[in-house]
Amino acid sequence: MSEHGNQPATPEQPAENSVRNLDAYRAAYAERTAGMTASEIRALFAVASRPEVVSLAGGMPNLAALPLDSIGGEVARLIAEDGQVALQYGSAHGVPELREQICDVMALEGITAHPDDVVVTAGSQMGLDMITRIFCDPGDVILAEGPSYVGALGSFGAYQAEIVHVAMDDDGLQPDALREAIAEVQQQGKRIKFLYTIPNFHNPGGITLAPERRPQILEICKEAGILVIEDNPYGLLGFDGKPYQALRSMDADNVVYLGSFSKTFASGLRVGWVLAPLAIREKLVLTAESATLCPPTLTQMIVSRYLSTHDWQGQIKIFQEQYRERRDAMMAALDQYMPEGCTWTKPDGGFFVWLTAPEGVDTKAMLPRAVTQRVAYVSGTGFYKNGFGSRQMRLSFCYPTTDRIREGVRRLANVLTEEMELVRTFGTVPQRSVPGPQAPSPDTA
Repeated sequence: MSEHGNQPATPEQPAENSVRNLDAYRAAYAERTAGMTASEIRALFAVASRPEVVSLAGGMPNLAALPLDSIGGEVARLIAEDGQVALQYGSAHGVPELREQICDVMALEGITAHPDDVVVTAGSQMGLDMITRIFCDPGDVILAEGPSYVGALGSFGAYQAEIVHVAMDDDGLQPDALREAIAEVQQQGKRIKFLYTIPNFHNPGGITLAPERRPQILEICKEAGILVIEDNPYGLLGFDGKPYQALRSMDADNVVYLGSFSKTFASGLRVGWVLAPLAIREKLVLTAESATLCPPTLTQMIVSRYLSTHDWQGQIKIFQEQYRERRDAMMAALDQYMPEGCTWTKPDGGFFVWLTAPEGVDTKAMLPRAVTQRVAYVSGTGFYKNGFGSRQMRLSFCYPTTDRIREGVRRLANVLTEEMELVRTFGTVPQRSVPGPQAPSPDTA
């Protein structure tokens, strides 16, 4: 009883009020929220995270390879020695020392840059969001590879941009397909704001833009007056030696470069950056101030301390070796177990393999059955803006051990074999489409 003699509210009452208010909230939403949709697989991955399920889904780096004791000691010293700075507000531009070090990191890919042109972000996802916010009005067109990174599609959809996919093949983005896409959009009288591309070890495609195509892509965009957004989180994680030359190194005036320490150091620190021409950089700083005031100083200083006190290039080589071993384990398992009619990419770096199932298989509809058989993946539809990719799936080899990878592929092959038998028996099930890009999550990163 309350002091006024009324019965206490039951646990159901707040929920009932929330239901009644839901339509009112929806009516008050901005129009752009229509482009924000949650991933349909999130509930499944609450189950997929159980230890008995082999997850070939999330793009989580292998943090066990890091010297955690040494890093922990450096973080403690950082707080003790520079805590007054590390725990304080900072500049929206980013910590100066870290920006200088980022220039050294990018130099490995042939990029010559000044620290003033680097804007530090809370992960490269923040950079994607800021670029889209700066450039895109509702109805503007963004060209993106098909398939493309789900987090990028989510940001583009949130700002009501129209996404036009450009076809890829085993050598990456196709120049002829890019020309055709540009011409078609221009004929419709629409504005193309930029091309978004992941040239190295593509997420989710697992393929790399061929060196001979890179200047072609840049020239096509330059002639059409289209900015290029180069997203390159995996660029230093190649398996065959020297990194590929960055697009930004070939055209400093028309390429905005997005980088991240999430794959080469620690994703939980959420430290990325944008390298942009002066006029864009000024808008980026203002946009960062309006969104977060500043990126966290502590995490920036942790990354800076790591770069200055550890053999970070040697650590990247360790990552390369471990991910190559995992890639090889996945390739061998796919060759051994996958039923006839399945095809897949062979990445020369990064985290992902893109698998295509035979005609009639719907990988999105199959996913709950796969999780029941204790294996998880990401269905291909989330990597397109229009529900394409129903026969595809993304497989990640970065996190599981080689034994777990082999067992996961074996389980997945059994599920696919059963699915193909159902298709042969009952025919093709009509494919469903996804109503727009989905918001990213750790399971789909």
